[in-house]
Amino acid sequence: MALTNPPRTGGRYGSAAGTGALAALLVVAVCGSPAYVGWAAGTDPNSAGGWYLQLLSWPAWHFGGDGATGGLLVANLRAVLLVILAALFLYLLPTSQVARVQGSGTQFFSGWAAYVLASGFASLLAAFLGPEPSLLTAIQAGGTGATYGFLAGWIIGAASLGGRA
Repeated sequence: MALTNPPRTGGRYGSAAGTGALAALLVVAVCGSPAYVGWAAGTDPNSAGGWYLQLLSWPAWHFGGDGATGGLLVANLRAVLLVILAALFLYLLPTSQVARVQGSGTQFFSGWAAYVLASGFASLLAAFLGPEPSLLTAIQAGGTGATYGFLAGWIIGAASLGGRA
């Protein structure tokens, strides 16, 4: 019987983490692109919609690096770290919850929480690795990143629901 019915070891959650990681990559690639950032800057920051559209452009990245920003990698470090850490946390967070609570609510909240943590840590690390690191700057950047992750992480949580059953 064990040969015909292998135990489930969280394969469902692995694919949910994969769809969440793909969504994180797409959110950063689209909403952090220079075209989107320029478009969102033209919205009204005093309206809820305009403010939210500008918030989504937080992990901004660009192709051209100049000497003032410390090069291309440093300028894009926050966006790169966000995608890497989001994928890492999406794969790590649900594993401890699989045994206790199974269901779509767990996938949604794990995806959301993973993006909040990834955003905060990516911003914190990018501030420390940036051109002028300081503890105050890193802590402020971590708070800004966590705020972005909290308000945009529902997208990643919703995408995590798209994992195969």
